[in-house]
Formats: sequence, structure tokens, C-alpha cells
Amino acid sequence: MKPLITVDSICMDFDGKRVLNNISFTIGEGEVLGIIGRSGAGKTVLMHLIRGVEQPPTSGKIIYHVSACNACEYVAVGSVSDRPCPKCGGTMKALDIDLWDENNSAMKRRVMRSTAIMFQRTFALYGNDRVIENVLHALDDIDYPSDKTITRAADLLDQVRLSHRMMHIARDLSGGEKQRVVLARQLAKEPFLLFADEPTGTLDPQTAHLVHAMLNEAATNNNMGMVVTSHFSQVIEEVADRALLLENGAIAHLGKPKEVIHKFMEGVGNAEEHETPELGDKMLVARDVYKRYISVDRGVVKAVNGVTFDVYGKEIFGIIGKSGAGKTTLSRIISGIIEPTSGEMNIRIGDDLVDMTKPGIENRGRAKGYIGLLHQEYDLYPHRTVLDNLTDAIGLEFPKELAMRKAVLTLKMAGFQEGKSREILDRHPGQLSEGERHRVALAQVLIREPRLIILDEPTGTMDPLTKIDVKHSILHARDEMDETFIVVSHDMEFVREICDRLALMRGGKIIEIGKTDEILASLTEEEREIMGKAAAK
Repeated sequence: MKPLITVDSICMDFDGKRVLNNISFTIGEGEVLGIIGRSGAGKTVLMHLIRGVEQPPTSGKIIYHVSACNACEYVAVGSVSDRPCPKCGGTMKALDIDLWDENNSAMKRRVMRSTAIMFQRTFALYGNDRVIENVLHALDDIDYPSDKTITRAADLLDQVRLSHRMMHIARDLSGGEKQRVVLARQLAKEPFLLFADEPTGTLDPQTAHLVHAMLNEAATNNNMGMVVTSHFSQVIEEVADRALLLENGAIAHLGKPKEVIHKFMEGVGNAEEHETPELGDKMLVARDVYKRYISVDRGVVKAVNGVTFDVYGKEIFGIIGKSGAGKTTLSRIISGIIEPTSGEMNIRIGDDLVDMTKPGIENRGRAKGYIGLLHQEYDLYPHRTVLDNLTDAIGLEFPKELAMRKAVLTLKMAGFQEGKSREILDRHPGQLSEGERHRVALAQVLIREPRLIILDEPTGTMDPLTKIDVKHSILHARDEMDETFIVVSHDMEFVREICDRLALMRGGKIIEIGKTDEILASLTEEEREIMGKAAAK
């Protein structure tokens, strides 16, 4: 296999701390390389360096072995050198480009325009435009011949199996459909290399499997290489030809995906034990809650269809079900983000039960301040430090000494060790891994001292070790802060380990409520397959 990229002795320091240490490997033309490691191992930093974005490495080189047209801007893999350029007919000449050499800035821009990126959480779409319009925008960006754009856009949507959604508004698609539109937009650039940074971290396992298949097909059909970062074994197994394990910024293993995953999973422990506390009074009382929408193509949609349940103080209550079952809509009603069509949603504040369905400062306005929500599409302020994100950026005014004390305490509750908590206070979100940002977002909820916390897919972007950290952080918060949690999740293994009771939703209804093991035993084979794969991710 002809080499495409050579990574040579790369080191990277942030604020005097080494986050990548002497990284060397090659990527072949058309190869799919998976980079796996737990949160904070350096995966995203390494990807940014290979892409040529943000800041240069402290030392080392990244060499692209490419062919560039001598008459236009076209760049392709090195093996097509001396052939005619497919864009203008010029001659393709082989070049070795040191990506971070300041003297190569013009060629660096050309190389970067010939690669593409799928980010881990943001879908980067024009939300109010139709699906096909989103792809047409991407073709316009590369000056694709105007008389051929419609046909090309339709071909790209067919390639990602979204021809049946081309006239839908982008914001109305499911997460997996949005990610496939993103893929079509990136393929429009005809890249020789695609970077996929945790591309399916927030999707349910069945949808993730479909997107992984799309990525593999795209790589094969377009003779395109890929670099995929993840801390989910499912992603690496289903997508990668070869895998690289990062541990504490260094290469721990490089080889076949199964071998690397086996190495990655060594030492995953779950030894800490917690006792279930005595539960308190009813914290949430929901009665006959409905939420109906009017859809142009589906008519009346009963997203939540007459649900009734109770949650007790200090309980960890799980809501499970397949995508489209109504879980997220119900969680947004509980948190006061949307109003139900009818029914009652009562939250205990002090000695009072406050109905969240009623407006006003004595009802919803009073209760919302005591409800915390961590949505799977959370956001942090990118230009604020972690300390600022936890305090003044969300309107909490503390003297600095108290702010730091409170922030460190809360970060510990969110799964960080005390030393790490203090270390990251002055960092910006972009200097953290995705898993670390997720835990900072959890701390951002906890620092408000809510009485009820709703976690929507809390393990969506976390590696197995971080899941254990977050499990224990939730249990610690329950034990030490008297918190009550509602966990909305696809991850069957996670809810098995953390939830006291579960509610199973199908078609907007709660079908069954009971002890966690009993509800999990009652799942259909399809539900068991979908949610069982979530733990394997």
C-alpha cells in the first residue's frame, strides 16, 4: 500500500504539559485508520494536527505524499502522479508536503481543501433548508458546474440512501439522517481523505451501524482514505482496517482492530460499590401527560401519549426505549422546555408540588430553577475557561476563591480526580477531549444545585472507563448532595448498573414500570439488540 501520510515523531504540549509524546506511524492510500483511547488520551489533538488546524506541533513532522496539478488547484493521492488532471487536463506531479512547514502554506491550503471532516456532535447543516439544498450549497462552495449540480446532488443523496428525504427540511431529520446529509456534503468535495471525529457518538447503536456502513461504502466507492477517532469499540471494529491505541498521549498498540480493542479493554474495572439509599417522598408526579404535534407528512403525531409515573427523592429513574419512542420529548416536558398538550407534571419544591404545565412565577417559573438538564447536544462557551463556564458564564457570581473551591468540588462530582479538576480550571473547552467536555457540562448542571437532574443520553460520547467514572459521579452526587436523577438512555448496560427503576416507552406510551432487571428482561428481541449494542459501543 502506497503511503499517503507519514506522522514522524510528533510531540504536543499545552501549558507545559505534554499531551502527545513521540507519535510516529503511516497511513496508506485508501486505508481506514481507527484511533481509539479513553477521553483525554489525545485523539482529537492528534486528528487536528493531521488535518493541519489549530496550532502546530511542539516538535515532529506530518508529511502528505500527494500529487498536485501544475495548472489548477486540484490535489489527489500520490499514486496518480504523471496522469492527466481530471479537472483541467494538466499534469499531476508527485509532491511530499510538510504540512506544518511555514514555507508550504499555499500547498497546505490546497491539501486541506482536498480533505473533509465529520465532527462528533455538530451536524453543520442549514437547518431551515431542504436536504437537497444543503448538498447543493456544498457543490456551490467548490464551484461545481452549475448545469450538473442537481444531478450530482441527487447522486450523492442516493449514495447515502437519503433519496426519500431530499425534500425534507434538514432540522426535522433524525440524528442519523442528519449525519448522512453531512456525509453527502463532505463527499461533494471529492476528498482523498475523510476525517471522522466520533461520528456516531450521540446516535443509538442501530443508527450508528447504518452510518458506519455508509462510511465504509463511501471509502470504497470513492477510493477515499479515512481517519476515525473514537472510544467505542463498535466504531473501530465496523469501520477501520487498522487501529491505533493512544494512552496518555503515547501509542500503546498499533495493529488489527480486534487486537487493539482487546488491549484497550484491559483493566476496565468497576470495583467501587454503592448502597441504594432510602428513598424520599415523591419528587415528580406525572399524570396523563400528552404531547401532540401536527406533521405535514404524518398528520397528528402523539410524541407522548398519556403517560403517568412517579419518581421518588434520591431515586435514579431510567427512561428507555428505541429512537422515536418519545423519551427525549418527555424529558423536555419534565424540564419545562416544552409544554405538554394536556396533563400534569408536578415537581416537589420544598413541601409543595408545583405543576410545571402551568405558567407563572409560582408554577413553572418557580420550579425550573431547581431542575437541571444535560442534553446530549450540550454546549460550552468555547472562549471561556472551564472555571468561567462553571460560574460567571452561566450567571453564578462567586468571589474567585469560593468559585474555584465550588468548581473543583463539582468537577469531582462529575468524575474528575481532584488534581485533574484543578489542572483544567484555566483551560478552554477546545483544549479538552470530548469526554472531558461532557463531564464539564455535567458539572455545569450540578453547580446550580438542582433538586432534580435529567440526563439525556449521558454516556453518548464516553469510553468504557469514563462511563464508570460518570456512573460513580452520579452515585456520589445522589449520596452526598441528595440529588434525584432521571436518566434517558439507549445504553442497557449503563442503566442496568445505575438505575433503581425503569420506565419502558414504545410509541409515546410508558408500557411498563418496575425494577431495572425486570424491565430489561421484558424487552423485545429488537429492543434488546438495539440497546444491548449501546453498551458494546
